[in-house]
Amino acid sequence: MGNSGSAVKVCTDHQGGINWLSLSPDGQRLLTGSEDGTARLWSTADSQCHGHFQGHESYITFCHLENEAAFTCSADHTIRKWDVVTGQCLAIYRGHTSIVNRILVAKDYLFSGSYDRTARCWSVDKEKQIQEFRGHRNCVLTLAHYSSRDVLEEEEEEEEEEEKVSRDLLVTGSTDCTVKVWWVSSGRCYQTLLGHTGAVLCLILDAPNRELFSGSTDYTIRTWNIVTGEQLKVFKEHQGSVICLELVNRHLYSGSADRTVKCWFVDTGERIQTYKAHKHSVSTLKYHAGILFTGSGDACARAFNSRSGVLQKIFRGHKFIINCIQIHNELLYTASHDGTLRIWDIRGICKRNKRRLKKERSVQGRSSQKGSLSRLFNNKVGCMVQQENVE
Repeated sequence: MGNSGSAVKVCTDHQGGINWLSLSPDGQRLLTGSEDGTARLWSTADSQCHGHFQGHESYITFCHLENEAAFTCSADHTIRKWDVVTGQCLAIYRGHTSIVNRILVAKDYLFSGSYDRTARCWSVDKEKQIQEFRGHRNCVLTLAHYSSRDVLEEEEEEEEEEEKVSRDLLVTGSTDCTVKVWWVSSGRCYQTLLGHTGAVLCLILDAPNRELFSGSTDYTIRTWNIVTGEQLKVFKEHQGSVICLELVNRHLYSGSADRTVKCWFVDTGERIQTYKAHKHSVSTLKYHAGILFTGSGDACARAFNSRSGVLQKIFRGHKFIINCIQIHNELLYTASHDGTLRIWDIRGICKRNKRRLKKERSVQGRSSQKGSLSRLFNNKVGCMVQQENVE
């Protein structure tokens, strides 16, 4: 078992549960969105609250932070844009007819998904709706975005003449058990990915490899070719809903209601590690420097050695589910339904992990001199086993 840790700071400004936590691209600020209907802006330099965004008429479901602007969406059916310096509301995006549960900012676009069964595209700089994506039979839960330039060859792009003005595509996952891919310019559905038998809860995109990963309440993760719509693999070992996904160096990490995280080697579809010790659903996860951090419904965050699966530390203090985690400058930030943002020092486990990785490389370097047969035997999954034995 890992050692228990205590928070270096507990931020209690919110009057309701925190539903989401977003880190700015430059790492200077954090944004929390809460059940109390407000969002708060935090500095990563001093961990102080430097902004309080008020105006929504119901709870905030999700938030997104850019360097200069913050975005929040709410059960009041609207999305708001805020100035991070003044706290002023810069725009209100109206049009959805039910709870807006997810937003995504890409280029000059703002995308949103709602319980009204639609996704929408807005101009970031104006309060204008550009496109509506209608076709799902139930609520839209998760979003992803890419450009066809990232995945299509020139001859394939020529086949889509009507879409030449804009090559952007939106991916939506829904409780109707489908994933849909849409042309942003026309709102036309490019692909409907069929195979899941439960709600699609999470998506992760690997555009350079033309792959999309989807996790579902049917206990599976599925891999799709986003150009052809072909289902490539089905990962079936979870015994509960797949809630969250993370993709790192062709390794896919999946957090589930079965109280585990699993690591899969994407190229073969083989499960190579299972991370246990959670006493409730795994609600969020993040990979950092060889360490897998998880947040759970049991109110604890945990740190695992990503290769061996060994639990290195438990972060105790929250009273309810941890909904989101972020990492910056070797500090772990956890946001919970108990209304608090907690900050934890992870320098110790990061240093220990760096020493361990250095030792493993040294051992592997010496063993590589023993001959090419050893190298062939210890590639990919075999290499993982060797590293675990070194530890």
